[in-house]
Amino acid sequence: MAEAAKTKKESKLVKNNVQKIREEQLMSKAELARKAGLSALTIDRVEGGMSCRMDTMRKIILALGFKLSEKEKVFPEE
Repeated sequence: MAEAAKTKKESKLVKNNVQKIREEQLMSKAELARKAGLSALTIDRVEGGMSCRMDTMRKIILALGFKLSEKEKVFPEE
């Protein structure tokens, strides 16, 4: 049963470039969280590949200094 839960969790992983971009900008998770108005735990989860709400994606994109039209750079579609 635990294996089934693990598989379900893994299937929700979403590829993104949040950590790569944040580190290129020499920004800490806490700083990104503050700029985005989110918790550091949320940033950690998103960087780990967990899915998030569209509003959360929007906040992260803007906090990293991108325009919403450049969302593919941060959250590429598969």
